Amino acid sequence: MFSMSSFLQIKKENVSLVYRIYFAFLCSGAMSTLLGALLPAMQEEYAMSYALRGYVLSAHQIGNLCAVMIAGFLPYAIGRKQSTLLLGSCIVLGLLLMTLTGNPFLLLVAFALTGVGRGTLSNITNVVVSENAGNKAAGLNVLHASFAIGAFLSPFIAVAASRTQWRAAAWIVAAFMALSLFFISNSKLSSSRMEKKKGEAVPFASSFGFWLNTAIMFFYLCAEGSLIGWLVTYFKDSGIMSTSLAQTMQSLLWIMILCGRLTCASVSNKVSKPVLILVMGIFMSIFFVLMISTRNVAVIVASLLGVGFSMSGIYPTTLSTMDPRFNSSTVAVGTCIATATIGAILMPIIVGQVAEAAGIGGGIATISIALLIMVALMALKVIRSKKGLV
Repeated sequence: MFSMSSFLQIKKENVSLVYRIYFAFLCSGAMSTLLGALLPAMQEEYAMSYALRGYVLSAHQIGNLCAVMIAGFLPYAIGRKQSTLLLGSCIVLGLLLMTLTGNPFLLLVAFALTGVGRGTLSNITNVVVSENAGNKAAGLNVLHASFAIGAFLSPFIAVAASRTQWRAAAWIVAAFMALSLFFISNSKLSSSRMEKKKGEAVPFASSFGFWLNTAIMFFYLCAEGSLIGWLVTYFKDSGIMSTSLAQTMQSLLWIMILCGRLTCASVSNKVSKPVLILVMGIFMSIFFVLMISTRNVAVIVASLLGVGFSMSGIYPTTLSTMDPRFNSSTVAVGTCIATATIGAILMPIIVGQVAEAAGIGGGIATISIALLIMVALMALKVIRSKKGLV
């Protein structure tokens, strides 16, 4: 009989912790996608411009960036569990705040708070799974598959809530996030302050491979952050789909991301990971360009399926190909994710600004530039791998 813990090679005493971590990341995924799904309703009630919508999406990523950096060091001051609970609770606070006011400044604060929580959970979950899963690539892909499950479910919550009751969707996701933090508070995640061990400081700053992987993730997050945040708005404002149908398409995207990540988890130890990353990057770019080049709904849906499946494993598989010393260091992982997150901060703003001047179609098309650079970096990674370089 198939056993997930055996497949991931997790010790029996750590199974409960890892499963709680997976659930927390699922809730983080639900929150992340919900923001984009609710933007059209928030825009109508709060009269938000394209530029402001771009700024609040970037505020979320700025919070993400700050948290990833802090989460790399805070465990040494107050322990992993306390830092996770403290910063993770910002998701609950941010979701509640954005339902209370349309004040632009407070909206920026609310979205930034959700980013703080997301960044914290991204750092700690990746580190915990890397430490406890013997099959690291599969463990990370399953982790990010759990994120995809949450991301798939939340747009349906948004659809179920009527346009005038969009706040209910935010409250539901906030409640689940609070539940996941309760589970972590009762887990075996260490409450003690971490101590730097001799030899723990790893020379990632001087590693070309580390920065190459980080650059790939940077441009990937340029595309992912903008696509997830702007997808519903693009379909609605371009007149291609209604809001509810666009939200359903967002869930469809995450179904394919989930399928793709589970596929990557099953084949990651059977094929060359750098080649797998390059193939995924090429197909993601092709399907994305096809999706924004037509108004034929059937072609758009087929292209969206391709985008979701292709993009699914890029982030976790790239992360898994780093030097094992880097993957086991919260500082190295935090630096990598924080640097890559800058891409997710800048690109939504660029899309919003271009959309103000050239329309939402022109704004969304700028994502293709980031994809082109990403594929070029992936090709360089394949060349280095054939030379035996990490």
